[in-house]
Amino acid sequence: MILAAGKGTRVRPLTYDLPKPMIPILGKPVMEYLVEHLVRYGVQDIMVNVSYLHEKIEQYFGDGQRLGAHIGYSFEGYVDDAGEVNPHPVGSAGGMRKIQDFGGFFDETTLVICGDALIDLDIRSALFEHKRKGALVSVITKEVPLEQVSSYGIVVTDDDGRVRSFQEKPTQEQALSRLASTGIYIMEPEVLDLIPSDTFFDIGSDLFPLIVEKGLPFYAQKRHFNWIDIGNVKDFLTVQLDILSGRVAQMYVPGVEVAERVWAGLNTRIDWDNIEIQGPVFFGSGCHVEAGAKIIGPAWIGHGSHICKNTVVERSVLFEYTRIAEGSRVQDAVVYGDYTVSHSGDIRHISEFKDNLWNDARDRRLKPRVNTD
Repeated sequence: MILAAGKGTRVRPLTYDLPKPMIPILGKPVMEYLVEHLVRYGVQDIMVNVSYLHEKIEQYFGDGQRLGAHIGYSFEGYVDDAGEVNPHPVGSAGGMRKIQDFGGFFDETTLVICGDALIDLDIRSALFEHKRKGALVSVITKEVPLEQVSSYGIVVTDDDGRVRSFQEKPTQEQALSRLASTGIYIMEPEVLDLIPSDTFFDIGSDLFPLIVEKGLPFYAQKRHFNWIDIGNVKDFLTVQLDILSGRVAQMYVPGVEVAERVWAGLNTRIDWDNIEIQGPVFFGSGCHVEAGAKIIGPAWIGHGSHICKNTVVERSVLFEYTRIAEGSRVQDAVVYGDYTVSHSGDIRHISEFKDNLWNDARDRRLKPRVNTD
């Protein structure tokens, strides 16, 4: 089960027109990495609950055949009297109950994963521990530094790993544990009986406290694995730049390495002799980089982008078809459509800039169109 129905409000503006599981990491949706990982462990039957911009997930993944999986979807929402599709999520646990009420999908031990993180969890080992302890539910946790506990849901256990309570983003002084919930759960079918039908019900805030209250066998597994949570735009920028810098295991930059730590896609138009590049830098297919430009990595330049002359792009991610205007400087930022987001999370619309810093590279005009309304 992949949970993919949320709006991803903390990752705006990327999620203004993208569902969170479709946010690209190295040009590929984060959810695709998850599906590939599941298939590697023999998990092929995958249900996905969808709601906000559901069609973008469904159209991209289809029935899952090209990835070696069987993917089904459960839409949460309705069509109103005007014929508009309205997303209406029913909660992570409520979404599972909706699927169960419809067709009884959850008839075996089920792995539940949030659709917005990169993982390399040893699923086989996690399932073995779940079965060995006779758990009804297991939550996969990862120990985080004390200074980071306020960013996570913290799981409190006894010496045997049995879950006793949860703390939602506690302060360092309040934290009773350093075990962060990774949003990965293993559940037995009987858990579904605890979830009410036709009711908003969340796994973390509703289902888990109920299981603890009833004293059912509920265990936390502390595991050492790569877990990269795309919680906000700052996380997204950090992850992209870390991967380009080679700091994330088993994640490789696409394209051809045309120079040391410089990669390029197909059919680029780059004045290599008259630009300055400090890798790692990736140029997507169809990129145009003019003379006098300076690219300081780590940097990701999305396909179809146009870097005009005498421009500086430093430690940034430009989404596809971004044109950076002549003489401009983009530093420690994500540029996405009409928005730029700084590394500190400051979101600014293009209308806030006096100068024409960037625009759509598909527009034949080098400057943004002026709204005369």
